[in-house]
Amino acid sequence: MPDAKPNPLFDISGKTALVTGSSRGLGRAIAEGLGDAGARLVINGRKAETVKQAADEMRAKGYEVLEAVFDVAVEEEVEGAFARFDAEGIEIDILVNNAGIQHRQLMVELKLADWQRVIDTNLTAAFLLGREAAKRMIPRGSGKVINIGSLTSDLARRTVTPYTVAKGGIKMLTKGMAAEWAEHGIQANAIGPGYMVTEMNEALLSDPEFDAWVKGRTPAKRWGQPDELIGAAVFLASPASNYVNGQLIFVDGGMISVL
Repeated sequence: MPDAKPNPLFDISGKTALVTGSSRGLGRAIAEGLGDAGARLVINGRKAETVKQAADEMRAKGYEVLEAVFDVAVEEEVEGAFARFDAEGIEIDILVNNAGIQHRQLMVELKLADWQRVIDTNLTAAFLLGREAAKRMIPRGSGKVINIGSLTSDLARRTVTPYTVAKGGIKMLTKGMAAEWAEHGIQANAIGPGYMVTEMNEALLSDPEFDAWVKGRTPAKRWGQPDELIGAAVFLASPASNYVNGQLIFVDGGMISVL
C-alpha cells in the first residue's frame, strides 16, 4: 500500500486565512484547524493583549500567525485593517466571519442600543469584512468567505431575538454574497453551529434544566465541541468546495432536523 498523502482537495497550504474573534472559543478552534490544513493565520480581536497571548500560544504549537487588532463592527477600523494588509503585502484568501456577541433579554425590555450592538457585531461586521475582502479577491479571481451562522439562522428562541435576527441575516447575506461574487471565483458559504461548549454558553452549560433540554433535544444527546466545526471549515476553505456556494451547513448533532 503506498504511503498516505494529504488529499490536495483539502490542502490550503500557501493560503492566508483571517478569522475574526479568534483569540478564543469557536474562532480559535477554527483558526487552528485551518492552520493544520496548511494556512497562514491572521487572528483578530479587539484587545491587543488578548490577541497577542493567543498568537503566542498558537505560534508555540507551530502555527504561522499574524495579529490584527481591530473592532469588526466599526467601519473605519475594518477599512484600516485591510489597508494595513495591503501595505504589508498580505492577501486574505480565506475570510471567516466568526466574531459574535449575545444579549439575553425579552424584547419588551430590550433597549435599542443593546439591539444595535448585537446586530452590528453579528451581522453588519460580516458585511463590512466581506466587502473589503471581496474588493481584493475579485481582481485575483478567487477567494473563500465563511460566515458563522447558528441554529437561530432558521429557528427562534425567547430572549435572544436580536441574535436570531442577526443570524437569520447571515444566512441571507451569504446567499447575497454568492449571487454577486460567484462569477468572480469566490465561494461564500456559512456554518451553523448547534449548542457548543464555549465561554459564551457558560451560563447555559451550568443550568441543569437547560443542559438537560439541549441533550434531550439534540439527537446526538450532547453538546458540541468547538473543534467539531473544523471539518466543515476546512471543507469550505479548500478546493473541495469550489462549486459550493451560498449554502448554510449545520453542525449541530442533528437538532435542526428533528421536532
